[in-house]
Formats: sequence, structure tokens, C-alpha cells
Amino acid sequence: MASFSPLLAMALAIFIFSSHSNAQLSSTFYSTTCPNVSSIVRTVIQQALQNDARIGGSLIRLHFHDCFVDGCDGSLLLDNNGTTIVSEKDALPNTNSTRGFDVVDNIKTAVENACPGVVSCADILALASESSVSLAGGPSWNVLLGRRDGRTANQGGANTSLPSPFENLTNLTQKFTNVGLNVNDLVALSGAHTFGRAQCRTFSPRLFNFSNTGNPDPTLNTTYLATLQQICPQGGSGFTVTNLDPTTPDTFDNNYFSNLQTNRGLLQSDQELFSTSGAPTIAIVNNFSANQTAFFESFVQSMINMGNISPLTGSNGEIRSNCRRPN
Repeated sequence: MASFSPLLAMALAIFIFSSHSNAQLSSTFYSTTCPNVSSIVRTVIQQALQNDARIGGSLIRLHFHDCFVDGCDGSLLLDNNGTTIVSEKDALPNTNSTRGFDVVDNIKTAVENACPGVVSCADILALASESSVSLAGGPSWNVLLGRRDGRTANQGGANTSLPSPFENLTNLTQKFTNVGLNVNDLVALSGAHTFGRAQCRTFSPRLFNFSNTGNPDPTLNTTYLATLQQICPQGGSGFTVTNLDPTTPDTFDNNYFSNLQTNRGLLQSDQELFSTSGAPTIAIVNNFSANQTAFFESFVQSMINMGNISPLTGSNGEIRSNCRRPN
């Protein structure tokens, strides 16, 4: 695990203000009401990892897809209720794609048994992300807490706000800017693709018909292309999964950035960070590839930044007893 600079360590110990909210989140929010919440979350994820090596990547993706839609309010976790809730789970970027909801349920049950009515589902997603990263060999950090859960979902917002694996760098940058995140955040958070899996349907156009040319994406490494075409043959199942990082698929490290340098980024949205001529992201990719500590430090700060997107706090929102439905 990387050692962090004194400035970063100080940043983790103090309150961080959201650019979208006057609310404060604090790493000590549950110190008296649920002091063992972090270890409870970590234990459940350790159990889940015994049977599902990809669960860490799935859980951090839930946090990401939650925060980009109306802020980090746990709205992604809500099921359809037939009346007022039209679930974000059924939005195009999430349907048949987001996973790990059962593990979130297990975490919620364990936390409720220890501290009933205290910890929000939105905070559980933030804590689960940190545990998933650190358990995979990545950095650990003091998660800022105190979010409350929203009572509504925004499926339309999920369809338009979430970055797509097919998007170019201009669109990706704009979607990050829309939620108050910058180019460094874009590159650092994309580094979460150092672990987890992706379905063939999210990158198969690059293999056979990139931009409707009838040819593969010319930026793809030819050896890697041949491997991917075997895993995801034309006309095959779009739901087959393969590693986001072909080198160390279950380890949180900086190999993701080294892969981009050799044109082995799996998703178009990955490779765009390095292959877009003149882009400011290229220098960041090179830095993170050469210096894993720099990547870890930036990743931690970007996770804090993302987790601070428009949180509900205080008298806003609620503490759901079941993450799948409002109280």
C-alpha cells in the first residue's frame, strides 16, 4: 500500500466541502453511533470475494453510477415500486450490467443488526468502495460520511448523465465537468478499471465495426485485438465478460495506465484517455503509469471528490431500513 503525502493525510482528516452543497461530511460521523461500521462492511465484502472475484469492481461501479445521478443519495439501489419509483437499475447504462445489489443487501442487514436505523445506504456504497479497493491491494482512506438516502430515483438522469464506454474524450470530460469533477478526476477514477470485468457488448464494435467503418479500431494493439476477437466473436453473446485489465485483473494497481500506453485499453472510453491527440489526459496517464503512488494519492482524492457530489445531509433524505425501497 502506498504511503501518502502529509498534505493528503491532512485532507483526509478534515471536513471536505462539496462544491454542490453547503453540507459537511466527516470521517468520524459514526464514531459514537456505529463505531464498527467500516469493519462490518469489510467483513461482508471479504466473504463475498470468496465466491466472486469481480465483486469489488462491481461495488465501486455502483457508487460511481449512484453519485453521477442527482448526487450520492443511494437512488440507484431503489427498485421499481409500480407507482412513484422508476428504477435507475433499468436505465440503459445499468440494465443487465450493474451488479452486487445482493452484497449491498447483506451489508445493510449486518449494519442494521449492529446499529439499527443509523447508517445510510449511500454511505454503505462509499464504505464498500473503499473496502473493495484496499482489499484488492489498492490504497485505504478515511471515508467521509454523513450522507442520507434519497426517496426518489431518476432513470432519465441515469440515461443521460452516466459516461458511456463508447464516448469520446470531449463527451467524457463534459459529463465529469457537469458534476464538478475535472480532467485529473476523470483519469484517476477511470483507473478503477484496473480490476473488474466488462461485457462484450460494451466494446465489441471496436473489434469488428469501429465507427461504422467495417474495420477494427485502429488504436487497438493487434495481438490484443486477436485475443478479444476470440473471447467475443462477431455475433456471439454480448453478455460474455472479460477482464478490464488483461495483466492483473483482480489487483488494484497502476497497470491500467501501462495498458493504455500499449493500446490495450479495453473500452473506447479507456483508450481515449491516451490516444486522443494533444489531450491533457496523456500526461496524466504517463505520470500514473510511471508512479503508482501518484495514482493512488490522486485516486483517493478523486473518490472523495466524487463522494461529495450533492449529498443529502441533516434533515434532508432519510436512513432507509431497506436499501431497495424508501421507508
